[in-house]
Amino acid sequence: MRLSRYFLPILRETPKEAEIASHRLMLRAGMIRQEAAGIYAWLPLGFGVLKKIEQIVREEQDRAGAVELLMPTLQLADLWRESGRYDAYGPEMLRIKDRHERELLYGPTNEDMITEIFRAAIRSYRDLPKNLYHIQWKFRDEQRPRFGVMRGREFLMKDAYSFDVDEAAARLSYNKMFVAYLRTFARMGLKAIPMRAETGPIGGDLSHEFLILAETGESGVFCDERVLDLAIPGEDVNYESDLSPIIRQWTSLYAATQDVHDEARFEREVPPPRRLQTRGIEVGQIFYFGTKYSVPMNAVVSGPDGVERPIHGGSYGIGVSRLAGAIIEAFHDESGIKWPEPVAPFRVMILNLKQGAADTDAACEKLYAALAAKGIDTLYHDLDERPGAKFATADLIGIPWQILVGPRGLAEGKVELKRRADGTRELMSPADALARLSA
Repeated sequence: MRLSRYFLPILRETPKEAEIASHRLMLRAGMIRQEAAGIYAWLPLGFGVLKKIEQIVREEQDRAGAVELLMPTLQLADLWRESGRYDAYGPEMLRIKDRHERELLYGPTNEDMITEIFRAAIRSYRDLPKNLYHIQWKFRDEQRPRFGVMRGREFLMKDAYSFDVDEAAARLSYNKMFVAYLRTFARMGLKAIPMRAETGPIGGDLSHEFLILAETGESGVFCDERVLDLAIPGEDVNYESDLSPIIRQWTSLYAATQDVHDEARFEREVPPPRRLQTRGIEVGQIFYFGTKYSVPMNAVVSGPDGVERPIHGGSYGIGVSRLAGAIIEAFHDESGIKWPEPVAPFRVMILNLKQGAADTDAACEKLYAALAAKGIDTLYHDLDERPGAKFATADLIGIPWQILVGPRGLAEGKVELKRRADGTRELMSPADALARLSA
């Protein structure tokens, strides 16, 4: 993509309302634009990141055996009354009426609707287990939306829902999602720690939040620092095998959010040198809630004995749009964002340091065409700006690799390859730069 054709409304000044790094940088880098309190337009750069995150989430859900569908954003209030949640959910739910005075709500979550979909189609234990997921926009009317996309009112979320014949089978589904979450966040460059957590309005008695450690996080966290060194399951993990050893490895070490923290147990189990007390950003949460929805909504299957029984369920959420902010909190410096390659909107940025000069223009065009031919996402900064301004833009938006093409280097047959993550620079031929990026 040529920057001259792109839409990248960079801000030179930091907006006053931005309190944390991710909010400041997303606004300055032209990723998002606030349209109302807690509601943002995702501009091309931000949308590119969002799609990369979404695809990683999708691939790992598919790998774990979940099946994608898409449910509507608007839901009938009667479904939530049937489950008993309509009046209990609170003012965060946006309640509306259509022209026929039917009561609707803008979905904050989908346990009720997916249970209705399931019960209409599945009647036998032979059709279980099932895990259905979608990636959909949701709305929760936060009283004080803040921190940009970290606590917005409208947000993109992956939510999956498992259906099993009994508790033992449901816990196997829970374990699959537990492992899938470890892999999902690791692929984005994050070390997300699963921690015991409250179930809140979702219900049930088993839940883990996945948090990345950050001082700007909303949640206080307490853990054994050894959890930071645990290995992430590999791509070859067999989801049909016994995953309990992996789960035990991650849950045997103390890790809990402030809501469920047990100070006596923490001090008993974790020696002082290993006690880690900090803050964290929640990027996902998983729940086993048993028959909380199937009993009131009569979602039953016939068992091996022919007797009908309510299914056991679980739900599993990942904050897709929140992750964009969380990743920035984990990867930035005073100059801007430092995207991990798997989620970067572009992998490479070409900086023409003397726009309009025949030699630099020709070299940039050749590199741009060669990178495109190899399928490498590239942003070509072809605007007539000073080199310093181009350097600032490139560092701000955080593209992992920068190719600096200037007349002095070209006179020696060289370009400069800069790695945004650590600032290292290396002079090499354009062919060598292309080979390095293609490896």
